[in-house]
Amino acid sequence: MKEYKLQGLSCANCAREMQTEMQKLDNGEKTEIKFSSSKLVVEDDVDMKSIRRILKTDGASLVDDEEPSSWRPDMKMLVILSAAIFAMTFVLAPVVSNGVIVAMYVAAMAISGYQTFIKGAKNLVKFKFNIDTLMTIALIGAVAIGEWREATMVAILFGLNEYLEGLGMEKARSSMEKLLNVAPKKATLLKDGAEQVVSIESLQKDDIVLVKAGEKIPSDGIVVEGVSSVNEAAITGESLPVEKSSGEALYGGSINNEGLLKVRITKPYEDSSLAKILHLVEEAQEMKTPTELFINRFAKYYTPLIMVVSILVMIIPPLVFGAEWGASFYQGLAVLIVGCPCALILSSPIAIVSGITKNARAGILVKGGVFLEKLGKVDAIAFDKTGTLTKGEPAVHQTKVYDEARFYEISGAMERHSSHPIAKAVMAEVERRSVRMLEAEDVQAVPGKGMAAVIDGASYYMGSEKTVQHLSLSDEQKADVEEMRRAGYTLVLVSDEENLLGLYGVADEIREESRTLIKRLHEAGVKQTIMLTGDHQATADKVAGEIGMTDVYAGLLPEEKVGRVKRLKEGHTLAMVGDGINDAPALATADLGIAMGKGTDSAIETADVVLMQDHLGRLPDAIRIAKRVNAVVKLNIGLALGLKLMALLLTIPGWLTLWVAILSDMGATILVTLISLTILMVKGQKPEAERPLRTV
Repeated sequence: MKEYKLQGLSCANCAREMQTEMQKLDNGEKTEIKFSSSKLVVEDDVDMKSIRRILKTDGASLVDDEEPSSWRPDMKMLVILSAAIFAMTFVLAPVVSNGVIVAMYVAAMAISGYQTFIKGAKNLVKFKFNIDTLMTIALIGAVAIGEWREATMVAILFGLNEYLEGLGMEKARSSMEKLLNVAPKKATLLKDGAEQVVSIESLQKDDIVLVKAGEKIPSDGIVVEGVSSVNEAAITGESLPVEKSSGEALYGGSINNEGLLKVRITKPYEDSSLAKILHLVEEAQEMKTPTELFINRFAKYYTPLIMVVSILVMIIPPLVFGAEWGASFYQGLAVLIVGCPCALILSSPIAIVSGITKNARAGILVKGGVFLEKLGKVDAIAFDKTGTLTKGEPAVHQTKVYDEARFYEISGAMERHSSHPIAKAVMAEVERRSVRMLEAEDVQAVPGKGMAAVIDGASYYMGSEKTVQHLSLSDEQKADVEEMRRAGYTLVLVSDEENLLGLYGVADEIREESRTLIKRLHEAGVKQTIMLTGDHQATADKVAGEIGMTDVYAGLLPEEKVGRVKRLKEGHTLAMVGDGINDAPALATADLGIAMGKGTDSAIETADVVLMQDHLGRLPDAIRIAKRVNAVVKLNIGLALGLKLMALLLTIPGWLTLWVAILSDMGATILVTLISLTILMVKGQKPEAERPLRTV
């Protein structure tokens, strides 16, 4: 398949019709015109001469075409010139003959409407009825009954309408283009001690590149040498710089702020995070929502229906009510103009592109308009706990100490050489207290219990409750153990041969933004927030209570999560949020899968929405934008159909004129375009400043 950039593509309905024509060509079945991104995708062996001919019928062409393209005048200048000639007719009418005025009307019509007239005449011969055909019939009819002034006004207003229609779509496209232009073009490769400027496409895994201050990181990599802060806003949407030093990972497309970095490339550019983001964003523009598909189907029947109504308006009043044929014919022509489906077809794509672009700028990748529409309908969200609502890193949250002198020293001596996550949590607590570090001897792991060691000639034990079965605990100690167990902590007990020295309550640390996140989600219209976890019920209940979740399901295996998601979907539009490989099946099962971008590739590939940050703080904004898009699309459809219905109702008292008809269509087009573009101006609510929360 080959992809070409198009120019002059401003009409969604026309693009759809051209695509249909192209698909009838030999080897053209898979031809696709991507209206939102203004691109053409064709098979390698399709007849490009025929493709160019079809494009030319609507004034479109390939960008950088090898063939010399015909000069295409600027529509804005044509409309201005045509309007100026039309205005002069009012000044000159009292002093020149009627023939001169008619000639000026013809000139004004020809300047702004000749392209439409030519396309419409060709379509009329083929009995192909679209907006160009309707406008051509209306112009011919108006001239035939001597309505020169109104015919000229219709031609000018239609030209202005086409210009504004194209301008609105170009605005949405240019916003997307700016987003896509964040990709770096060149890189400074270090090879055999020499610097060499190369294209980023030529970079291979393990190549070493130099990135100077102000330059973009060419592809995903790891810092080999140097210290600097890096702006990752193009990837994660986070404006604050991130400090990077040797051994730390970098996103391709992020900007090196000040220092000189030597970077080892870990992925070729086409596999980098940035390349995936840009590909996802570009593909997302063209995925049709159910609403768009319905509008396209509706438009196919809408125009022929309007033509039938137009004919009825022309013949019923004279035949049944004795009305004048000329007046009825005029009203019928006005109805034809009302039949233009452009505003209706534009009601969705500009809003969808604007919504996808707005989210992408904030580091939220929505993989298609269909998922953006679903995101705006979500009323229940299920979360995996570990690594999503929590950091996935255990920490000590509570201690009970019975021997202050030995408890922390013995703990440090036994855990200092262990790499187990719980051991690290205990060591962090010990180091925070700056206690004296002892050396442990004869350290042994006790399967299913914990560990034993000899320190200063005495035996000590550390681990679960089974570790201290040799002791007789006091009532106070038993009560403390039971209290911490009920609180959902993982217990780590420390003892010698005769006495319990103390115990640690360890739990996964809640993310700082989780509590405010759930509150903001409820404010954004999400009714149910559900935790799904494999942890014990007490632990899950504690975390859920801390952050305000509405429902908790604990002790779930991965396959049980899938079953629970299926049940939760009943009666809800359910999103599932996760970051681990065990979340992928549940993400795929939910109505909408949402993955955190620093999670596993499996979760990201499976998800429909990807948050490129390592937190969920932007999720409420994504939902608000999606809801705004859905509301705008509904409003646009209502305006497009409402204005046309009002115009059609004017035929009952005989008040519908040609210029009112064209103004109803142009007004709808302008309104749906401007309203759709307001999505780009919506300001997201930044996640609240991170502050330590009381964690469980």
